[in-house]
Amino acid sequence: MPLITTRFTATSTADDVVEGLDLTGTRVVVTGGASGIGLETVRSLAKAGAEVTLAVRDTEAGGRAAQDVVGTTGNTTLRVARLDLVDLDSVAAFVADWDGPLDLLINNAGVMALPQLTLTDRAWETQFATNHLGHFALTVGLHDALAAAPDGARIVSVSSTGHLRSPVVFDDLHFAEREYDPWSAYGQSKTANVLLAVEATRRWADDGIVANALMPGGIMTNLQRHVSQDVLDGWEKAQREGTVTFKTPQQGASTTLVAALAPEFATGGHYLEDGNESPTVADDAEARSGVREYALDPANAERLWEVSTELVQERPADE
Repeated sequence: MPLITTRFTATSTADDVVEGLDLTGTRVVVTGGASGIGLETVRSLAKAGAEVTLAVRDTEAGGRAAQDVVGTTGNTTLRVARLDLVDLDSVAAFVADWDGPLDLLINNAGVMALPQLTLTDRAWETQFATNHLGHFALTVGLHDALAAAPDGARIVSVSSTGHLRSPVVFDDLHFAEREYDPWSAYGQSKTANVLLAVEATRRWADDGIVANALMPGGIMTNLQRHVSQDVLDGWEKAQREGTVTFKTPQQGASTTLVAALAPEFATGGHYLEDGNESPTVADDAEARSGVREYALDPANAERLWEVSTELVQERPADE
């Protein structure tokens, strides 16, 4: 089948995507909505009239971000709620506090390239725990709210070209046996983001819920706070030489909103880059863009869902 294309491009902004839309009454949750592309996602949704909840670990920072958005958009329906994706009790509290239908869940928060192997209190590798398992628990917990959306609901998983680096390694998710590599761990978690969208669509489309995943583009934000200076210097050099182009946060947020709002992607299960559907690339091919076959594989998606369900239902060893 031909790839789905839209009128949006690599230089489109989030404001371009919402231009002319009236999202009054649309209820949205954006994780990590206090900074970077998450903040610009919130801003453009608010500009279009949406009722947005910023789900953030630091509610003080979230409050400042919300006030900034109110000041630039005039939309006063913003809400800030605490959500620590590594802490499943925090996720459960967020879900329990949610009331009423939810039209749009944007799983945007993330952590990148932790230099050393770091485990949570459940012995989960932190990037996999934050980027995938926390979002998985949140998504499953909000199923009924999403299903109650009167015109159907969408889930958006913010992934990355980092997924090209690694499939989900089911036999060693948390690097108990293999040598830890920051980028392999990041890549595994970003592949998981895509697989969540694939399986959520398969399981929940009959409930009126679909999901898409996307690569927002290269954007310098707080996400890179753990990246080594050598790598950052290399990216800066590549940008000067014209081999890499970085986007602004507004440009990065545009593909998130295309995945969330564009009618072309209402069927779910798609992976987008630069506002359009990405081509699939072979698992063993050299690639700097596109989506790996393993990230769209239905068997991988189903297996990850089942494994994730088991993990989030387990209690920490010290309880």
